[in-house]
Amino acid sequence: MSVRLKPSTVDGRLQDVFGAPVAELYETAMSADASPAVTRALELRSFLALAEEQVARVRDRVHAAMAPDRDMGELSAETLRMDAQWLDAALDARDGYRAALDDLLRTMPPLVRQPRPVQFTQPRATIALPPAVAAPAPQRPGAARARRP
Repeated sequence: MSVRLKPSTVDGRLQDVFGAPVAELYETAMSADASPAVTRALELRSFLALAEEQVARVRDRVHAAMAPDRDMGELSAETLRMDAQWLDAALDARDGYRAALDDLLRTMPPLVRQPRPVQFTQPRATIALPPAVAAPAPQRPGAARARRP
């Protein structure tokens, strides 16, 4: 399953902050004019969704091993220790991604959908200046000016 389709605990907050469902935010992030805030938030969200899935898998495995109807002879302290280490690592990752995403959402501006600038043509005022009363320019370099009577 694609990480885009995996739910995460921050999906509602991202929708509130950026004003669009997560699926639309992923589409927005793929465009050339995507906001850095959206792109980074979705990267962190993707990592968070994977970490939360790992937490859920280990939790479910431990619950299944400890189920009341399970044969006690199947219990393994070594397997449970390994699951505890995996759970600890997954929880640390989840907490780190959540903290990073919280910092990002607090410090980065939200997505602002601005229309593209419209070019308006403005009339230009042109003024015809009266001809200047000046001596004609020399015909060639170094030529002397004609004297005026």
